[in-house]
Amino acid sequence: MTRGRTAGPPGGLKSPTLRFILRDPAYFMACGFGSGLSPKAPGTAGSLAAIALFLLLSPALSRGEWLVFIGLAFAVGVVVCEKTGRALGVADHGAIVWDEMVALWLVLVFVPARWTWWAAAFILFRLFDIWKPFPIGYVDRIKNGFGVMADDIGAALYALGVLRAALVLANHG
Repeated sequence: MTRGRTAGPPGGLKSPTLRFILRDPAYFMACGFGSGLSPKAPGTAGSLAAIALFLLLSPALSRGEWLVFIGLAFAVGVVVCEKTGRALGVADHGAIVWDEMVALWLVLVFVPARWTWWAAAFILFRLFDIWKPFPIGYVDRIKNGFGVMADDIGAALYALGVLRAALVLANHG
């Protein structure tokens, strides 16, 4: 079950355009710097963009700095996702992928910097984000910027739990 990604009230903008996201920096950020405009699987596109940005920024940031960055990105995300959702007429529109990006960064910070672990992080995060096991499904019902951000953090925590258990079992943790 998806999060009401494309449905919206009459007058809601179903498919935001590049012109729309360039009107306001909040829209641009909430839509993952354009990755959320993907016509198919925008959450997956946003997650892939998150990995690219993580690769780009990782040499410059320690784990502690990443955690501060993620905390700030979450707080800013609450505001920009709320504003963008209001403009689109859908609180958690499919084009809004900042939540996926921030949540996946949280997972990537805690797994080994190897493509196999990052691929597993990506797959598990997407699985839990789509599946929404308890209590994520309840958090998903909060239709504001906080709810948009928080349900993906829940999916990240589930993915991280599975990955950390795998690390312990593999004697890497």
